Amino acid sequence: MRQYVSRGPVSLLVAVLAPLLLAVVLLPWRGHLANTNVALLLVVVVVAVAALGHRLAGALAALSAAVWFDFFFTLPYERLTISDSSDVTTAVLLLLVGLAVSQLAARARRFQVIAVTDAGYLGRIHDTAALAHSGASAHAVAEHVRAELVDLLELHGCRFEYGTLMGNPPRLEHDGSVMVGRKRWDADRLGLPDEMELRVFGSSGYVGRFMLDSTPGTMPSAQARLVAVTLAEQASSALDSAMRPVQAA
Repeated sequence: MRQYVSRGPVSLLVAVLAPLLLAVVLLPWRGHLANTNVALLLVVVVVAVAALGHRLAGALAALSAAVWFDFFFTLPYERLTISDSSDVTTAVLLLLVGLAVSQLAARARRFQVIAVTDAGYLGRIHDTAALAHSGASAHAVAEHVRAELVDLLELHGCRFEYGTLMGNPPRLEHDGSVMVGRKRWDADRLGLPDEMELRVFGSSGYVGRFMLDSTPGTMPSAQARLVAVTLAEQASSALDSAMRPVQAA
């Protein structure tokens, strides 16, 4: 079930609807259940969405929870206004706590990558992070990550492409899964597709992608795929900086 919920579009839909569904379930107890308790229950939903989805999903769930708390449980009911100052405080705290939880969940998933990898994987992550923050050129960082990906995933070849997306090749996702179109590819059983992309995002948005040419017959583990994603993320700041002048032009 998690593999469907954690996908981008589905997780965003769940993020919006899950707090609404809980609010509807709690409606018969409106007036009998303290609003602070309602807010705590909604936070539980936000935590669940953030843990299964991604950072944006958690933020949307927090916003949705705050809106439905206001709409259903604060006077006047069924209006997006609040007359009681304590309810205002509760609604604001619900939103802020939900946003904080979504950020923590995203960090927890990243730490989970480190928790399940051995010393060799940790060394790759450390070396890439050190290079990316050393002031080395974007080309040097991209070349370092390219070489690491070839070794880590036993690739036939790899290259980094700056700029806009072209085509719709299979994609290595942030959780280590592989998507072919809208369908999940069973990488643990089938290995990697012949060619796939690993996208890199920076503070300004999409930066580029590593194009991975797999070696027939090899099946990199889920841990190796997670580390590959982490290496690309470590390089994102250096690659993003190199793109800014191009984007400005």
